[in-house]
Amino acid sequence: MVTEHAKHFIEDFDKLHAHEDSTEWSAWQKRGDPVVHIELGKWADLLVIAPLDANTLAKISQGICDNLVTSTVRAWDLKKPLLFCPAMNTRMWEHPITSQQIAALKEWGYEEIAPISKTLMCGDTGVGAMAEVSTIVGKIKAKADKKFHP
Repeated sequence: MVTEHAKHFIEDFDKLHAHEDSTEWSAWQKRGDPVVHIELGKWADLLVIAPLDANTLAKISQGICDNLVTSTVRAWDLKKPLLFCPAMNTRMWEHPITSQQIAALKEWGYEEIAPISKTLMCGDTGVGAMAEVSTIVGKIKAKADKKFHP
């Protein structure tokens, strides 16, 4: 799934076969038609949000579901793993509301893959960068191993 704003960071988006907000609204016309955010939640064994920016973190922590990603999270089966990888400017990361929002997600059973310190998109250096992809993939593999090799 890709939000409208995430497209900004993806080169050759048209070559990516991703669900986006427009997919949600074009998939159904009447009662009984598949609803994408519900179907994705049924289909997937694991949900990874990488990166999870401050805006989407705030929306999810408050139950707002105004795009495909936030709607899928709201309809997510809490018995299945959800991993989230925060990524934002250090000052945003250190704002008191951020720790409250992270705590809410953890309270629901979601698992944080903590941000790291490095040079951020804005040029500042500090904590707030998304975890390394290898770290995220390692966590995904561990969850998959647990599911398929208990």
